[in-house]
Amino acid sequence: MTSAPRTDGEQAARQTLPLLMERNARLYPDLPALSWRAPDGDGTGWTTLSWAQVREHTTRLAAGYAALGVGRGDRVLLMMSNRPEHWLSDLALVRLGAVPVSVYGTAAPAQIAHIARNCRAAVAVVEGAAEAEVWAPLLDDDGTPLDRLVVVTPGEEGRHLPYGALSREPAPEQLGKALDTARPEDPLTVVYTSGTTGEPKGVVLTHQQVLANARALDAVVELPPHVEHICYLPFAHIAERMLGIYLPCHRASHVHLCADPAAVADAVREIRPRQFFGVPRIWEKLAAAVRAGLALLPAERQRAVEEAGRVAREHVGYRERGEEPPAELAAAYARCREEVLLPLLSLGGLDRVTWAASASAPMPLDVVRFWAGLGVVVMDAWGLTETTGVATANSPRTGFRLGSVGRPVSSVEVRIAEDGEIEVRGASVFSGYLQEDGSVRPALDDEGWLRTGDIGRVDEDGYVWVTDRKKEMIVTSTGKNVSPALVENTLKEHPLIGQALVHGDNRSYLVALLVLDPEAAPAWAAAHGIDVLDGPAALAAHPSVREEVDRAVAAANSRLNRTEQVKRYRLLTGEWGPATGELTPSLKMRRRVIRDKYATELADLYAG
Repeated sequence: MTSAPRTDGEQAARQTLPLLMERNARLYPDLPALSWRAPDGDGTGWTTLSWAQVREHTTRLAAGYAALGVGRGDRVLLMMSNRPEHWLSDLALVRLGAVPVSVYGTAAPAQIAHIARNCRAAVAVVEGAAEAEVWAPLLDDDGTPLDRLVVVTPGEEGRHLPYGALSREPAPEQLGKALDTARPEDPLTVVYTSGTTGEPKGVVLTHQQVLANARALDAVVELPPHVEHICYLPFAHIAERMLGIYLPCHRASHVHLCADPAAVADAVREIRPRQFFGVPRIWEKLAAAVRAGLALLPAERQRAVEEAGRVAREHVGYRERGEEPPAELAAAYARCREEVLLPLLSLGGLDRVTWAASASAPMPLDVVRFWAGLGVVVMDAWGLTETTGVATANSPRTGFRLGSVGRPVSSVEVRIAEDGEIEVRGASVFSGYLQEDGSVRPALDDEGWLRTGDIGRVDEDGYVWVTDRKKEMIVTSTGKNVSPALVENTLKEHPLIGQALVHGDNRSYLVALLVLDPEAAPAWAAAHGIDVLDGPAALAAHPSVREEVDRAVAAANSRLNRTEQVKRYRLLTGEWGPATGELTPSLKMRRRVIRDKYATELADLYAG
């Protein structure tokens, strides 16, 4: 089976997103394209648009945006959750030749102002009155050309244009000439980096680059035609733009919008998707929830799961080495999968998954092995916004190595610089960053190579192994280089530890800030007769919990070399997240924010 309609090389090179949408409406008019639940509904039913209806809706929306003066090459800002107005507006603007730019819903006012000034958009579409209040001052900002604010759910005062006014019947003789005329080399979107180390930068991506990446991904992923996708990551992140907008147009597949990321587990249970993508933190949290549930099973059932996990991991080991599992092992795995693993996975809606993937940050190997023991092989991938998302990927079709990020996809080539930095070039690598005057500042060297900022290596079989971000490498006072991600992932191998930050730049030893896992810690405490009703602070202070965390740190240190070992740590009481600023919207750590927020605690770890 193939996951996308086939096109020959010459036809593929001429493709644009509007042409793919037109193809889908012509060839698959009745197939579902987009489903969502109304935010004020009872939560039981989905509203669905077919591909023909998507064409109709986006045509009307394009007419509305054109009436606001939006035209070819104009950038339009979108700050909404994963709701139909966001998805449909994005595609309507693309059909006009305009350039949609999504903004994280958690972006601070200063970041919003920076993006608005940088992209020079005259129109912004925001979710509700609260967001409009943050954006409204920019309408009077002389440094920002913003002059129109569209609000999806406006407040009673109705100061700004309501989104409903955009949808209008187009005048065919006028709009027809403006629609669907984008060229492959035209900008498709601008994606701003998450700003983990500074101001967000606008990455300009063309139709050509995006669709080259889409074709490369289809070469390594085998999925049923018109596969479903649960869309819950922010559209401001390149991963969801690819998985939730561009690949569905390329594959004529079905997107289920999940506006609340906290509800993704419920959506997975209901939809039972064939594919599921999660950043490492999502897979960690799902694993913690499964472990907590397993701990409550009767001893006999636990032993059955453990034995099935042993068989599954052995089976995966053969596949990982590119070897055919022995017939006896294959039969044992098929039996364990049918009798033990699939019933267990069905409780979480993962029993039909044929492609499970992760990217965005290094995946803890113990989490990968845990899921492999359940028969779910999480295919780690790697890439940047600047590489249009995935540049390397593990693949059940072309091979995988657990712990690596796979081999380069067909649209790029990879090399390692003398200092260990990974460099990339190819058809899906961007050309440069957007400047306020509308120009694009080149970011590639004379031979087209992009310095990614990641440190890694390529093994003899072509698999790429990412060590850490170059800027995040710790250099101790003795001149030793330490990968914080390596140490943090080793610490998190114990189920009690959900999050970790290692610190020690220009210091003689490493210290760590640790956070209890909010799912696993209460289950562990209950299993050990500890009252968890007093909340996370009391749990973190409990002597038995502290003793177990001591043992976890000691166990991690035993697997690390002397320079990498953590000498002291502080156990914190609150989970880090985007709302409190420690994580980006894509759940990557903002190390500088955490270090600043806990500067006193870190200093105390070095006192005396």
